[in-house]
Amino acid sequence: MNHAQLTALGRALRLVGEHGEALSADTPDARLHEIKADLRRALDLLDESVTAGAPTTRCPEHPQGPVDESAPDRCLLCETRRRAARRSEFQGGRPRATEAPASGQSRYGVRADRPQPQQRWLPEAWNGREWQLCGTPRRDRHEAEAYLAAQRRGSRPAMAYRLVHEFTDYEVLRIWGTPVQVDIEPMGNL
Repeated sequence: MNHAQLTALGRALRLVGEHGEALSADTPDARLHEIKADLRRALDLLDESVTAGAPTTRCPEHPQGPVDESAPDRCLLCETRRRAARRSEFQGGRPRATEAPASGQSRYGVRADRPQPQQRWLPEAWNGREWQLCGTPRRDRHEAEAYLAAQRRGSRPAMAYRLVHEFTDYEVLRIWGTPVQVDIEPMGNL
């Protein structure tokens, strides 16, 4: 739709809106015929400006795609993707038919049966008595360090921060600030 079509269509629709506001029970037939002509003019302008066909699905990704009546958005492509995801979820624990059967059972299992070790970086803040997790564990070390840098520059920074590397075990990588034990009782608990 070009600019001229857009302004003409907007003007025609505003005119139709003004007609709608002025309608009453005693509107004469001549006025109704004028409204009908203005409506036809607006529809003709709309027909000229529409270039593509009406969407066949309610999917924003594939509006002209193939239709599946049973899908909530009527999109066959998206529904196929959702069905494949549900199928793999359901079949996740079972071995595939294409895999070769194991030659013998092991008392301790095979490497594929063990969970893979996960490596994470845990941002922690000193709350005055102990270290506590202060953000979401990150998979990327640089992202975790950037998060802690933003926390230190924030409006209410903690006394100290540290970054803990978690990989089957925990290892403190870096500490910012000095953690000091804070007594929660006034006057030193006298």
